[in-house]
Amino acid sequence: MLKEYHKIETLFERDEKTKKLVEGAYRNEAVEFLKDSLWEFTEKIDGTNIRVYWDGHKVSFYGRTDRAQIPADLVNRLNELFGGDVNEEIFEQKFGGTEVMLVGEGYGEKIQKGGLYRKGQDFILFDVMIAGNWQPRESVENIAETFGIDVVPIVLKGTIQDGVNFVKQKPKSVYGTADSEGLVGRPKVELQTRTGSRVIVKIKVRDFI
Repeated sequence: MLKEYHKIETLFERDEKTKKLVEGAYRNEAVEFLKDSLWEFTEKIDGTNIRVYWDGHKVSFYGRTDRAQIPADLVNRLNELFGGDVNEEIFEQKFGGTEVMLVGEGYGEKIQKGGLYRKGQDFILFDVMIAGNWQPRESVENIAETFGIDVVPIVLKGTIQDGVNFVKQKPKSVYGTADSEGLVGRPKVELQTRTGSRVIVKIKVRDFI
């Protein structure tokens, strides 16, 4: 059954009066416990969430929710990357009848400020779920290579504080002339909280300006 992509939690609590983040007031106790462990931080691309779903027989495209509208130019690009008989055979060869969800960002011209990233519109992969399990980075990169698509770059490896320090420098994006929107961080090893949610956070530049 196709799942909506979960929201990625902000790192710290927000002061209700000032609306600013309170550094050190972690929203998630698991993140706080792991803050000095090794994390991988990828660039957070400013676009629209896209899910590419293989149900074991055919490929379908969805936004973050099942009702979300996908821009027509982006649908055309997704069909180039994943549609047609050849790509269907690739999905079948690689995954068989197993359900797979490729999650990425549709980005580029006319999507947010995406014209600063690139001309036209494209899809960049950042997560893969196979049979209900989120895949490690190595698997995500392998699947991206199979379909000849980009994968969000790892821009930093370090502690949570390293990630905060990085966004405070107002870094540039890896792509085009855009400013970086921030980071998505996850432990080097995929982990879940006691309630079964993923340990994954976002650290946005605008929260530290």
